[in-house]
Amino acid sequence: MTKDIDVIVVGELNVDLIFNQVKGFPEVGKEILSDQMTLALGSSSAICASNLSSLGLRVAFIGKLGNDVYGQFIIDKLKQSGVDTSMIIIDRDLKTGATVALSYDEDRGMVTHQGAMSHLGLDDICEGQLLRGKHLHFSSYFFQPGFKNNVHRLFEMAKNVGTTTSFDVQWDPAEKWELNLEQVLPFVDVFIPNEVELKKMTGRSSVDQAIESIKNKSKYLVVKCGSGGSIMFYDNKVVQHKSFLNKDVVDTIGAGDSFNAGFISKFIQGASPEECQEFGNLIGAISTTKAGGTEAFENIDEIMRIAINKFNYHG
Repeated sequence: MTKDIDVIVVGELNVDLIFNQVKGFPEVGKEILSDQMTLALGSSSAICASNLSSLGLRVAFIGKLGNDVYGQFIIDKLKQSGVDTSMIIIDRDLKTGATVALSYDEDRGMVTHQGAMSHLGLDDICEGQLLRGKHLHFSSYFFQPGFKNNVHRLFEMAKNVGTTTSFDVQWDPAEKWELNLEQVLPFVDVFIPNEVELKKMTGRSSVDQAIESIKNKSKYLVVKCGSGGSIMFYDNKVVQHKSFLNKDVVDTIGAGDSFNAGFISKFIQGASPEECQEFGNLIGAISTTKAGGTEAFENIDEIMRIAINKFNYHG
């Protein structure tokens, strides 16, 4: 079968109701005001998929939604970005997930109802689907209990049909961090946690110690460090790349997911690891120029205009 899809994204789907420019977080029993509100495509996986498509790649999504207004909103948003939604499952008995996010300065607090996303599992995915993709990206492991203890089989299935893989584990709301990296990472080409998640998963107190503990488990270990840029380990060397500074941050929601999109887009095009890392940093920075993780990514021409004019990128 011809691989007619560049990236297949498997993961959670929800909407984000974002309150920006909140002056602190509310205390229990009290109410505060927000100067801005945005309803946007949410979830790490969906943001990454949408932005990959906006970067010019052929992208398909495997996920699960409820048959409701939020579910249709997500389908419409993904289609508008050019994402193939034909593999998304609509379950009439479930509600679509939703996140309320309070964005304060460069930080945020969130409350999420998982809804349909928590019902997606390995049984919903077949080898024939993965065979169509050049690359598989999976995100938000801890939000998807259907993959608990068997996510390695998803990556193994992808590798068996000649598909490269990437994994962004994301935050664990329960903060238990129960994931067998020894079992999963041998099937992962690009492992892309942020620095806090990496330290939590490895039980190490520093990023250097955390990298040392798993540095040879995946082909590329890429650690997102926010305004500190990113750190990459591959072929027994460490590569640090500073961030592209945005002095006018609107919000940081989706910046890490946008980094993933930037890195993966270059990775499957055969760019050098250093080029992938730099472009990931750039796309993450562009994400912070507008509210929501996808609003800054209208099309590749507009993305590159922002890259040149705001971040002096000419790569």
